Amino acid sequence: MGRLTTSRRVTRLTLEGANRQRPDAIAVEEPLEIRVAGSPLAVTMRTPGHDVELAAGFLVSEGVLSRGDQFARAIHCGGPGTGGADGNTYNVLDLTLAPGVALPSPDIARSFYTTSSCGVCGTASIEAVEKVSTYDVSTDALSVSAHDVAAFPDRLREQQKTFDKTGGLHGAALFDGTTGELLVAREDVGRHNAVDKVVGWALLNDRLPLRGTVLQVSGRVSFELVQKAVMAGIPMLSAVSAPSSLAVELAERAGLTLAAFVRGSSMNLYTRSDRIVASSTTPVADEVAGVR
Repeated sequence: MGRLTTSRRVTRLTLEGANRQRPDAIAVEEPLEIRVAGSPLAVTMRTPGHDVELAAGFLVSEGVLSRGDQFARAIHCGGPGTGGADGNTYNVLDLTLAPGVALPSPDIARSFYTTSSCGVCGTASIEAVEKVSTYDVSTDALSVSAHDVAAFPDRLREQQKTFDKTGGLHGAALFDGTTGELLVAREDVGRHNAVDKVVGWALLNDRLPLRGTVLQVSGRVSFELVQKAVMAGIPMLSAVSAPSSLAVELAERAGLTLAAFVRGSSMNLYTRSDRIVASSTTPVADEVAGVR
């Protein structure tokens, strides 16, 4: 596994004039080339670590895998001393699928790299991105306490050790909706990579579909994050920041519960609010002023 952080000297400047130089921890961002059976599939910019989970989760999102027994093994190409200025050559990962599992379509293979901020840059259309999931999250009987949902962001934040050092990583965590148990948490410079690592963990532990779970993310909600949740059979996605219009539309079509602006004691429920159990019995007031 490569470095998670590196150090650079920075000039700390303040308006009060207390300027000084000091070392600063920076989150590492490096490319990972994902291959299947020796053939290049995609390149993503990521924080090294949990690369096999990242690649496995990516294949779930692309509709290539949906069960743990469809994954055979993975190997990093190269090794210490075979190249790279810092000795890190673990940036190519070759996956082998189980016998009988269809290889990815050539249409999935991308001649561009996905950046850490956008996992689907270069895709021709929304129709090409929206996959048909093996799992139907609309029928999931998830019921989760609003108090638990409100606590999930802080519980994810407690797991973000590299963020503590750098302030530069996104986080994603999976919680059991019934017990509130934290199942897994992952960090990455890319929000979509952090989610892929969580989904990949589930695939490698043969836990798909992720019925009855809540996916908590540390930032905003894009279309792609909703898609990744649906492809993994996750019935609820919670975020501390805003959703996009396409994210809300996909969540509504799929029957996924989408909560955003989950901060402190409040949250906005955009779809399937029936799954959230709140202690308050105050009738919901309908405010329309200022909404455009």
